[in-house]
Amino acid sequence: MRQRPHPSAAGGNLPSELSRFVGRGGELAELGRLLDSSRLVTVTGVGGVGKSRLALAAARAAAEGVQERYCDGVWLAELAGVRDPALLELALAEALGLTDHTTRPPRAVLAGHLAERRLLLVLDGFEQLVDECADLVRELLRRCPGLHVLAAGRRPLTLDGELTFPLAPPDPEEALALLAARAGAADPAFAVTEENRAALVELCARLDGIPLALELAAGRLRTLSPAQVLARLEDRFALLTGGARGGLARHRALRTAIGWSHELCTPAERLLWARLSVFAGQFDLDAVEYVCAGPDLPVEDVLDLIGELQAQSLLVREETPAGVRLRMLETVRVYGAGWLESLGDAGRLRRRHRDWYVGLATWCELDWFSPRQEEVAALVEAELPNLRLALECCLDEPDEAHLGQYLAGTLWFYWAGCGRLTEGRHWLDRTLEPVDRATSDYESSRLKALWVLGYVAALQGDAAASMSALYECRDGAAQSGNPVASAYAVHRMGCLALVSDDMTRARELLGTALEQYRAAGELNSNVLMCQVELGMALAFLGDLPGALALCGEVREICEERGERWTKAYALYVLAYAALDGGRTQEARRLLTECVAINHVFHDLVGLVLALELLALVTVAEGDAAEAAVLQGAAEPMWGGVGLQLFGSGYFNAPRLMCREQAGELLGAERYAAYEAEGRALSREALVGRALSSPEERGGGVGGLPRPAGRGGGGPRGSRVSTRAAADQP
Repeated sequence: MRQRPHPSAAGGNLPSELSRFVGRGGELAELGRLLDSSRLVTVTGVGGVGKSRLALAAARAAAEGVQERYCDGVWLAELAGVRDPALLELALAEALGLTDHTTRPPRAVLAGHLAERRLLLVLDGFEQLVDECADLVRELLRRCPGLHVLAAGRRPLTLDGELTFPLAPPDPEEALALLAARAGAADPAFAVTEENRAALVELCARLDGIPLALELAAGRLRTLSPAQVLARLEDRFALLTGGARGGLARHRALRTAIGWSHELCTPAERLLWARLSVFAGQFDLDAVEYVCAGPDLPVEDVLDLIGELQAQSLLVREETPAGVRLRMLETVRVYGAGWLESLGDAGRLRRRHRDWYVGLATWCELDWFSPRQEEVAALVEAELPNLRLALECCLDEPDEAHLGQYLAGTLWFYWAGCGRLTEGRHWLDRTLEPVDRATSDYESSRLKALWVLGYVAALQGDAAASMSALYECRDGAAQSGNPVASAYAVHRMGCLALVSDDMTRARELLGTALEQYRAAGELNSNVLMCQVELGMALAFLGDLPGALALCGEVREICEERGERWTKAYALYVLAYAALDGGRTQEARRLLTECVAINHVFHDLVGLVLALELLALVTVAEGDAAEAAVLQGAAEPMWGGVGLQLFGSGYFNAPRLMCREQAGELLGAERYAAYEAEGRALSREALVGRALSSPEERGGGVGGLPRPAGRGGGGPRGSRVSTRAAADQP
């Protein structure tokens, strides 16, 4: 079992091991030598032989021993749950902690990120997409000279320069040590004795020492003696061998081990095992009870059955930010899926799985406007593999495409609020493709997907796609008499005008949308964001009292409701007004809270805007050096925000003013040095830096001496002259 930390911007994301790595010293050393010799090494072997564990152990050793070679970290991308080739690049970007809000192809984003970095990328479980993965790895290695790849799968990628490391099962002594270690972890009273040693040695031999098989056997040693386990395996060996005559013995041994565990399960345990195979990645008890229970599997029995499967090492319990969750080993899941197909029940279970996750998304959308917002974000993050499966299920049935539109649209808060614009665009485009408008009986689902697509495309800077979707939504809403959908369409047209610097049109559209929302009785995070965006437009047009009134009201509602995501944007506008009025301490206080919230939700747009305004506040406080550091750290984020937003004179005014004012105080050479220091900061380090007070920072920055004259009062005063900056070329 492994913990899965959220990736940081540097250092990597390797999970910590929760069970001891046993043996494999020789293999580990040889794999290290291969990594020294080639930029691409692939560990191959039968499922369950320990490829993933060995690759991770080698990756940890590499991270600790050759920090200069992998100065940008060692990163793990687990690909076993990825089935759609279109999601392969997104999965790698997610593993690397990348957030991109543009319409650039994910492959270009990956190549751009890796081009100047030196890191080791570990790819685990790629065989179901071997051709697509090989093509991607080939291009990345060609374009990124500092990239090294360590892959683990059942077959090689077959690329030029690839070194393959076929992994055999451990030798008999190591196999016995592994079995003893895992059995001792399951039952502290277990020990290898003179009486049971012979049976244990024979058990290891019968299972060819395959680690997965041994772990399954270790689970059985909680209730059976080694002799009993061996006897049961002996009774079923011929029956459960499977596979063709003449096949590799270890292939037959693995199937024997899993099939033997299956035979030892009660009928109810076997049925639950088969039904659990419809899940991807992690899942929780509530989902299992809904999806898997039925007349032949009473819901009140499910918890005990899960406990039995867990005791047999068929299920793994994991602690996550979303709470305690369960996961089935991939090889075990595939075995169960085969049984589910043979039962003829796979289609029904997949539909129940889809229905549960459609319901979960609906609940999460409602709960987003509540104090549980952060928990909702963590839950959707944990459930993303299952939500992807649910979306695929909707797309597999043309008559149920409306469910896919509804689901993709309902997840708007995750796509827009948690840094998932690219994936959201992928699903919204796909779900809207096959629908015949003339025959659709689910117009509201289609309209929702359209306005969400318009919203996502606007934030990506794709104005043409955004306007097309929003006009279609507005016209469809008028034809079907749907005032709420009309309000959302007009709102997002105003949002597009806002990021396109058309503040007069933004003010008009956002004001109209706000009136429509109120007439329809709509109140949620979207409605409050409309009010904040109207406040932004007013602020940029010079009406700061109007902006303060709107955003102050939003702040009060958010604090009353426990809503934080929209509140962060309201704080940005309030800080803008405070800085314009010379109240730098108030502006800093507002912006540090804004930065903290945006960092929690991985909202790159909000984070970079807040950081750059904070840099301007820092100049006004007299610390030009720290401002340059913050500016340098924020600069690379713009590449992932979108061309339209990047080109906005209004939103970019704080950045331009900070660069000019800090540059005058420091001089070009010193400004460049501080800015370069900022670019080297990880996201975590940057946020920590931004949240610190001037007093906490104290003296020099990162070893660079500060200039003289740090006194109060920023250069040229502290007014935010965005209107003037917006007119600059």
